[in-house]
Amino acid sequence: MVRAKISRLSDSEPGERFRIAKLDINDDIMKRRLLDLGFVPGCEVAVLQKSPLGDPTAYRVCNTTIALRKEESDHIYGERIYDGNK
Repeated sequence: MVRAKISRLSDSEPGERFRIAKLDINDDIMKRRLLDLGFVPGCEVAVLQKSPLGDPTAYRVCNTTIALRKEESDHIYGERIYDGNK
């Protein structure tokens, strides 16, 4: 069995899909906010687009588009999902 490489959500590029493994955040308020928005372990996230200056980035999670700053998405870890067409 091949284990997927764990990376930060902020390292993903537009067009990629990502499955959340964990949120590594010490700030309880920020962690609760991200969980409430749908960034929960096991959830699939689609990277939609980065702003012209690179921050924030738009993500599709739970059929909602959410923009996160890099400092927030740096704390979300998981694996890229490959569909075999790339």
